[in-house]
Amino acid sequence: MTIRDIYGTCFDENVQTESSNQCPECDGRVTTNSVETVCEDCGLVIEESRIDQGPEWRAYDEDQRKRTGAPLTAARHDRGLSTEIGRGKDANGNELSGQKRQRLCRMRREQNRGRFQSKAERNLAHGLGKGRRIASVLELSGSVRDQACQLFRSAQTEGLLRGRSIEAIAAASVYGACRCNGHSRLLDDVVDAARVEQARITNAYKTVNTEFGLPTQPVRPSEFIPRLASELDVPAYIRQRARRLAEQSESTGAVSGVKLSGFAAACLYKAGREEGWWLTQAEGAAAASVTATTIRSHRDTLEVQVA
Repeated sequence: MTIRDIYGTCFDENVQTESSNQCPECDGRVTTNSVETVCEDCGLVIEESRIDQGPEWRAYDEDQRKRTGAPLTAARHDRGLSTEIGRGKDANGNELSGQKRQRLCRMRREQNRGRFQSKAERNLAHGLGKGRRIASVLELSGSVRDQACQLFRSAQTEGLLRGRSIEAIAAASVYGACRCNGHSRLLDDVVDAARVEQARITNAYKTVNTEFGLPTQPVRPSEFIPRLASELDVPAYIRQRARRLAEQSESTGAVSGVKLSGFAAACLYKAGREEGWWLTQAEGAAAASVTATTIRSHRDTLEVQVA
């Protein structure tokens, strides 16, 4: 007995079978596969029955079990295919007995021992874990996080981890992914989240950028306005005025060679003074990681430009 005898049709969608019916338009020969029933002479599609390849569960079906598992991800060393042994409860949420918990504990221990096949794979898991943590602290999206993890994976493949810190390469990968996507993230933000010296992250980023030629996008001062305004609790009308000042400066080329976050803070400072909202230079400098002298210098530039 063959598979065709059991199921009646074959699993191959390209396999066509002739039908006893005739085409209603031209009385031609009709063939049927697993996708559609079509006339071979005139091309008329008589019947179409596509197979839904999507999941059988829906997001709002809480009681319905998922049979597909988690999707593949570049944020884990095994692409997310490894087994995760739970703790304390089974799949239905019921409490486990003490004997079963001890059994799961032993299984979990043996799984952790055989989880990594080599030292390189262990380093990869450690670096990807650092990258996920930094991306979570910076509140980055899942796509940026995956790009950073893929960049770290490529760096290990090219041998860039030799003689360098895994944490520094992971932080540099996150910073490089932010630069490639045009996010207004300061290097100081990545340093604070990574808890690694800034010099080590800077050297690691230069190495990664030189090796792979990252398509980094130029960051504009106007992109720093929303983040700084949110941190300083600046009203919306002052934020809009500061954004106009920043965009006007970008069009005239006044932002060349300056620290963009400091220029954005100067735009907020000047917009607040124009609208009668008090913002000190020290507060803007602290939010932008610059000095008050930088704020005053950029303020003078803005006054000359407006005048």
